[in-house]
Amino acid sequence: MHKNGPVARSPIGAAPGKRPGLRGCFMLLLGASMLCASAMAAAASGAKPANGQAKEAAPSDYVGTDTCATCHAEVAKGFAGNPHNKIAEMHGKAGVTCEGCHGPGRAHVEGGGDVSKIFDPAKATPKQVDEKCLDCHAGTHPNFERSPHAKAGVSCTSCHSIHASQESAQLLKASQPALCYQCHTDVKPSFDMPFHHKVNEGLVKCGDCHDVHGTFGNSSLKSTADQNLICTKCHAETRGPFVYEHAAVKAEGCMGCHTPHGSQNARLLNMPNINTLCNQCHSPVAAGTVHSMNAGSSELAPCTSCHTYIHGSNMNQAFLR
Repeated sequence: MHKNGPVARSPIGAAPGKRPGLRGCFMLLLGASMLCASAMAAAASGAKPANGQAKEAAPSDYVGTDTCATCHAEVAKGFAGNPHNKIAEMHGKAGVTCEGCHGPGRAHVEGGGDVSKIFDPAKATPKQVDEKCLDCHAGTHPNFERSPHAKAGVSCTSCHSIHASQESAQLLKASQPALCYQCHTDVKPSFDMPFHHKVNEGLVKCGDCHDVHGTFGNSSLKSTADQNLICTKCHAETRGPFVYEHAAVKAEGCMGCHTPHGSQNARLLNMPNINTLCNQCHSPVAAGTVHSMNAGSSELAPCTSCHTYIHGSNMNQAFLR
């Protein structure tokens, strides 16, 4: 025992000889000061609009569609059946049509039609056009800014025409695939191959497989939990699930063996010879087993003569018929 009597144990973290409450008070004051500082910073930042945020126009800055029609009669006449106009009609004519895209028109009218006082998509940059369209369509196309089209400067009005569209539903400047071929000339010859998806014939559209407004996949392919669903939604017989799955189908996907746009080979295969295609993965099988012996070997008969259910089977692990 100490001569001066027993020593009381200090709580964990408390310095000997000091009251433990002092440290707690200090931490409390420090936290309170940090909260005050962050609140003051938030108030200061809220005093001004964020960079690039446009000031909202007053209701008096809008002149209404009828005023626009006095000068733009031809445009207004053709706008009656436009989907944008129908949205305004559904809301009891309370919606704004012309000025919803071109901005408030009072300054434009009072300036005698001054074109510098109204938003004209034809004279705007692609980014400005996209921002204007995404004001309403951001929920439908949330990935557009990461899409190859946006990165290449292909704006909404490159494909869509609000006033002179040839397809009223999506306001496209031209129908698919002619619209897509205007830029994708490297893909067009694929659909003239002996074996191809019926795009030129109108049975399949580019938009059936690609989401031109952007996805997380390559080539703007539509994204699904199982990426093969893009193909199997039409080719349902290959979908599965199967008791015995072909690993290549799950790992590489359909394009491990098939060329999607068009091919000179039957079934859009990547290679003219089925055995050569299979032996890219199964070369030890063809070289060291019965497949390499005499008649009936892989040199004389295609693999799929026996392995019929190549996409998967419920009966046989070797996909035999």
